[in-house]
Parts: sequence; C-alpha cells; structure tokens
Amino acid sequence: MEVRKENRNIRDNHRRLLAEKFELKRNLYKALVRDPTLPQEMRELHAYKLAKLPRNSSFTRVRNRCVFTGRPRGVYQLFRMSRLVFRSLASQGLLEGIRKASW
Repeated sequence: MEVRKENRNIRDNHRRLLAEKFELKRNLYKALVRDPTLPQEMRELHAYKLAKLPRNSSFTRVRNRCVFTGRPRGVYQLFRMSRLVFRSLASQGLLEGIRKASW
C-alpha cells in the first residue's frame, strides 16, 4: 500500500516537471493555433505540433497531493499536506506558528 502512495507522488512530480519543461512551447503553439490572422495550413501545423507534445506536460494533468500520504483531496496548497496530516502535526506541535484556536 505504501509503495502505491509513493508511486502516485512520483508520477505527480514527473507531471509537474514535464509541465514546467513544455510550458513555453505549449503556450506558443496554443497562441498560434488561436491566431485568426495566420493561414489555415499554418494553424493546423501548430495544432498538430501541440497534439504531439506529451499529454502529461499539460498543467491540467497535475494534481495537488499530500507529500506525506499521497491523498489527492483536502490538500492545503501552502503546506502541500492533507487536512488530516495537518491537523495531527498541528496537534503534536510540530508545525511552527500553528496552534489550535481556543477562545
């Protein structure tokens, strides 16, 4: 079970790296495809090039996951951990500056 969680995080990290690597190319091809002033053949060529880029290089494929458990939902972006892990670490006092509210 632990290996599967680790694999999910590795796969997600790989997607993040690919998305960062191909971001400029992808945005360029998208802009050229959308440009109505270009000839149709040129737009089709850039659409083909866009389709040939790796699928995992798209930012929509990136999923925020907890770095501790690999949980995909309820993840705080600032801490990159799930709400469950955040709560347990905060209760133990392991997160500096975080304290359970009481009034």
